[in-house]
Amino acid sequence: MPGDIRPSAKLTADLKSQLASLAPDMPLSRRGFVVTSLSAGFAAAAMPVCAQTVITTDTKGLVAGEVKIPVPDGSIPGYRARPADNKKHAVVLVVQEIFGVHEHIKDVCRRFAKAGYYAIAPELYSRQGDPSKISDIPTLLSQIVSKVPDKQVMSDLDAAAAVAAKSGHADTSKLAVTGFCWGGRIVWLYAAHNPKLKAGVAWYGPIARPATDLQPKNPIDLAADIKAPVLGLYGGADQGIPNDTVEKMQAALKAAKKPSEIIVYPDTPHGFHADYRPSYRKDKAEDGWAKALAWFKKNGVA
Repeated sequence: MPGDIRPSAKLTADLKSQLASLAPDMPLSRRGFVVTSLSAGFAAAAMPVCAQTVITTDTKGLVAGEVKIPVPDGSIPGYRARPADNKKHAVVLVVQEIFGVHEHIKDVCRRFAKAGYYAIAPELYSRQGDPSKISDIPTLLSQIVSKVPDKQVMSDLDAAAAVAAKSGHADTSKLAVTGFCWGGRIVWLYAAHNPKLKAGVAWYGPIARPATDLQPKNPIDLAADIKAPVLGLYGGADQGIPNDTVEKMQAALKAAKKPSEIIVYPDTPHGFHADYRPSYRKDKAEDGWAKALAWFKKNGVA
């Protein structure tokens, strides 16, 4: 389609300079990229899939598919979906779960496109490994997720926004971010990182956990630095995110006088939006989705 970034598009000198300026102190990778294109279907560690609850959003009226996202050290794959018209649409950066950009995240992008957004999900593990091939979560966490620097993630999200801006179909003055699980944590971090962000929605992202050299800050450490209002959607029965950390985050946001909110659904597990997993809770997922769209609209992303 005219105006879209295609995998074969050449990176111009001007865009290369622009993207390099997004992370001038970020060293170029010497190990190359492990993932150069997105996998099909669901990640192996997410199996077995609960087929009876999987939501499949069609591409009728959309332009959807894989794109290449130029970054300072090369390019990473991503998935983009937008309405099939010549208008400029508000942008939603969609941040993956620990499973990478697999079918569920692609479908979330199409859902946003059906709601009138330009949605783009970069594969944020591209340099560290291919999450689609790892069959268990502990290995996925130790071999890939723990090795992904927060600084790299912030830069790659900036690059995805730059691709949207260059497409001719996106209005990045209306920029939002949303993410799930691992991506929920990233939403809070990105809201502290990008002063141009208008709003964020974090789905059950970790609030506080042991820091590492590559992931030195937790959302609760950055509460006072958040530059855009974030809506947090959490489950009261989440076994991986203690309720007291969510309460501490609420208190930290209030103390910092930030216009963010956190909603906790009682008796609800982690991953309640993931319609392909046993943790899916249809009523909470639908309510959260409606609240997310309303949050974006309330904060000028529509």
